[in-house]
Amino acid sequence: MNNPDNNLNNSYYETLDENFNHALNLFEQELSQKEILGYLKSGNIVQKQIAALKLNHLINDAEALILVQNLTGQDGKIREAVSLKILELIQNSAYREYFISPKIYDIFLEAIIDINSNVCRNIISSIEYLKNNELFQTYFLPKLLKNTQNLTDKVKDFDFQDGKYKVNKEVFKLYWYLETIYSLGDLINPNIIKNIISQTKNIDEYTIREKTAKILTLKQLNDDEFNLMRKELKNDRNYYVRRF
Repeated sequence: MNNPDNNLNNSYYETLDENFNHALNLFEQELSQKEILGYLKSGNIVQKQIAALKLNHLINDAEALILVQNLTGQDGKIREAVSLKILELIQNSAYREYFISPKIYDIFLEAIIDINSNVCRNIISSIEYLKNNELFQTYFLPKLLKNTQNLTDKVKDFDFQDGKYKVNKEVFKLYWYLETIYSLGDLINPNIIKNIISQTKNIDEYTIREKTAKILTLKQLNDDEFNLMRKELKNDRNYYVRRF
């Protein structure tokens, strides 16, 4: 008599083998730009992932948007591959201008708080190449700061003994918002930063205080209030906060 569990296991491994073979065959193929973009628009998980890795150049901003749109609402493997490719392409000044767009900035705002930390890191590194652009400073930056302040207002009142998923999820978002502020700190009015971190330094979650302490290493944050906050966090009960 057949064991139903064995049938399920066999089916699982057959699917894995099929996916692996499909990915290998696709990776070994020479794909045209049109085929790559077609997969990015409507392919399955394997096709989108391989297409992102094989995309080596961009012709216009429409192609950049097709790539970036895969940063949200897709499987984690796709999002990570796409974020890595964006970072690779955006470092090339020939393609950088194609990422200057409100639509793309809105997607980046979501991607910097992705549940996958690698996506967050790749997109934060990517936007550093855009930060001197005027549209970036007038569109992306105000939204980032507003989102950070709104989230700070929520998280500062959380009961961290609760351990609820919502608490952890919102803390995770704030963590990456603060990392982005550190990355773009030279563009931000110190008083705006002061208003945010004067609250985050007191949040009873050490990772948030750690990011706050990291922001305080920015040289332009240099007045008595900032120095007092530095001194306070230098005496924090947590080593990872104190180390900054």
